Amino acid sequence: MISPTGTQETSMVEPERTPRSSLAAASADAVERPADDDPALNPAIDDPILEIDRISLWYGAKQALKDNSLKIATNRITAFIGPSGCGKSTLLRCINRLNDLIDEVRIEGQIRFEGRNIYDPEVEINALRKRIGMVFQKSNPFPKSIYENIAYGCRIQGIHKKSVLDEVVERSLRGAAIWDEVKDRLSESALGLSGGQQQRLCIARAIAVEPDVILLDEPCSALDPIATAKIEELMEDLKKDYTLVIVTHNMQQASRVSDYTAFLYLGEIVEYGETEKIFLKPMKQQTEDYITGRFG
Repeated sequence: MISPTGTQETSMVEPERTPRSSLAAASADAVERPADDDPALNPAIDDPILEIDRISLWYGAKQALKDNSLKIATNRITAFIGPSGCGKSTLLRCINRLNDLIDEVRIEGQIRFEGRNIYDPEVEINALRKRIGMVFQKSNPFPKSIYENIAYGCRIQGIHKKSVLDEVVERSLRGAAIWDEVKDRLSESALGLSGGQQQRLCIARAIAVEPDVILLDEPCSALDPIATAKIEELMEDLKKDYTLVIVTHNMQQASRVSDYTAFLYLGEIVEYGETEKIFLKPMKQQTEDYITGRFG
């Protein structure tokens, strides 16, 4: 992927940018036209696995998301970037309905997963969350053994045969690139693992139930550079089998690992497109101001 400070030349003609505006009025530039008509918000994505369609969200009287639309490409990594409080994690949590657990939340719009609105009253939420897994900012292994952490999802689905669980545990730990580090410690507490190992264990636990989509909410924010590099390498491997959506404050991370990037500001998607174009030739002045450090 391309670093935001990279100097790689490209033959692409620089798109016309909107006029520079003051930061106080910057949000007015976010959405000037419907997303379907604005090339800065509508990259060509064929057969998306997820379609977010005019999603707005309120916490009580406070609006946190404002009429956002985008398509998520299958077997690709999509990153949400933007300053603190811009709505990145809120939008991510909409995708598997975790915001339903918060009191006084109101949501308008649709999110279609494989063509079906996940907010349809007939959608079974636990079945949805099996297919759209979540890895949180702070690793949260259960106070159980490493083995039982991975087997937990299968057990609650009624799978108890040891040979099946053994296969799932090994496959998941291998898939999360941690098998070699823990294969002789499966009966030990997961809480004894390092921070980076715990985060990879949580990823293994998520893939144990074979989801289609994995959501990652700042999965490297509490990790050191070595552990972060392992998680980033793992994400590249995982996208062969899964679709990944990641929230990150680290723009360098977004440029390294993601295929598509959405920049959010004050609850609105300002620009969305291929990561290389977002970081090298953004269409919106506000996007360029953010990725070059002029604000945020």
